[in-house]
Amino acid sequence: MPPSHVHYRVAIIGSGPAGWTAALYTSRAELQPVVFEGPQPGGQLTITTEVENYPGFKDGIQGPEMMEIFREQAKRFGTEVVLDTVTDLDVSARPFRLTLETGAVVTADAVIVSSGASAKYLGIASEKQYMGRGVSACATCDGFFFKGKEVAVVGGGDTAMEEATFLTKFATKVTVIHRREEFRASKIMLERARMNPKIAWKLNREVEEVHGDGKLITGLTLRDTIGGATEHFPTGGLFIAIGHEPNTKIFQGKLEMNAQGYLKIKHPSTATSVEGVFAAGDVADPTYRQAVSAAGEGCKAAIDAERWLAAKGIH
Repeated sequence: MPPSHVHYRVAIIGSGPAGWTAALYTSRAELQPVVFEGPQPGGQLTITTEVENYPGFKDGIQGPEMMEIFREQAKRFGTEVVLDTVTDLDVSARPFRLTLETGAVVTADAVIVSSGASAKYLGIASEKQYMGRGVSACATCDGFFFKGKEVAVVGGGDTAMEEATFLTKFATKVTVIHRREEFRASKIMLERARMNPKIAWKLNREVEEVHGDGKLITGLTLRDTIGGATEHFPTGGLFIAIGHEPNTKIFQGKLEMNAQGYLKIKHPSTATSVEGVFAAGDVADPTYRQAVSAAGEGCKAAIDAERWLAAKGIH
């Protein structure tokens, strides 16, 4: 934990591809940045299996390994790394004041927000009751524990297809539950799942209730989204893959955001509604949400911050 009197030229909130790339560029520009890693160091890629679509890794790479490479590269050029979470950003003060979970308060001339996004949940009480006891939002983290079981995955996007395909390594059967017949998933991901003989499909269904014996999940109540009829569906595991929400709660009322909570930036720059605060990655990107696009935004935010500091004569 840094002492409370520490001042930085650039503070970076979050440690996914956007944060580490911003750190790499700002440290190479000799801006002595600090990265506050946040509650999930490495971001969403630490709960991702094989990353096959990031340029430069022809055989693919594991998400956690990739983030460790990013981290070490940024540190090589002088980035300070702090394992702490920013709980408040005071944008009315100059320099900006950042309060950390450990209680420390630090200041920074410029801030790059790259706090990413988090998995959404169904929002039913029984889901919370069995979280970690058969209910999960991370197949990569928990798939091994479902060896030899039948499990279900909720969702219709790329995340759901990736989770379902990954789970077939362990589960005897994986059923994809989706409230429609159309999918948001890319054709290649959907086709890969459809070709997998261990994946079954329950379409036009939604999870109404999670059932268990008090210790582990035993099944679900599914509701037909067209006719409304319900059915009991026995399963040994439920993986939630219904999308993400940006980690922007601490910026509400301070930085402009859209209805979904994504930070608004002034295209083509990464500037937010507050001068000197920039945003990069999934925290400001509801559309692409890829590691490579997040890294690109991190690069842009670093250059924007460097130019802004130079223009303001802040040394």
